[in-house]
Amino acid sequence: MLKMFKEDIEVVFDQDPAARSYLEVILTYAGLHAIWSHRMAHALFKKKFFFLARSISQISRFFTGIEIHPGATIGRRFFIDHGMGIVIGETCEIGDNVSVFQGVTLGGTGKEKGKRHPTIKDNVLIATGAKVLGSITVGENSKIGAGSVVLKEVPPNSTVVGIPGKVVIRDGIKINKDLNHSDLPDPIADRFKEMDKEIYALKAKLAEQRQEERSL
Repeated sequence: MLKMFKEDIEVVFDQDPAARSYLEVILTYAGLHAIWSHRMAHALFKKKFFFLARSISQISRFFTGIEIHPGATIGRRFFIDHGMGIVIGETCEIGDNVSVFQGVTLGGTGKEKGKRHPTIKDNVLIATGAKVLGSITVGENSKIGAGSVVLKEVPPNSTVVGIPGKVVIRDGIKINKDLNHSDLPDPIADRFKEMDKEIYALKAKLAEQRQEERSL
């Protein structure tokens, strides 16, 4: 447990250039506090101390703005950046080296029983405001773009954007975790551009037909 706590601190320095000192990170990083609280709550949850585990979870939620159900399984080097509004459901399974930003929801889609929350594999980055819903799997080394709503399986080494989320990049090569939130493919905008071209072509053809009718 102590080794895992140390790794949780080290990943902050790896991922956040604003981190200046160990004391600052330990005392002021709400994401780190939420992760540590969850690790304690999860240990109690596995021993069936459900009320105590849930109490720790709710106290942590009050102070950090981050809600992680004590039943969720979270791997090593989990990084939360500006975590306000993050929600992680009970049956969620998160691998190692995963990063999430503020407003992310890893939730269910209804009142179904059993495994109802996502499985997030290793080295995944989930950007601001993204929602990953249902018992689906996000594959290794993938990125979920800001504001996306993901309802279907995500293959490894993929980038997903949009509502609903669509895979826009998948090349089989490991993707570095350097997601530029302002420079993502936009399938909706691309479709509008295609429609503009089609409309322009139709207008040109219509104008040509009218010209031919006038000449007759």
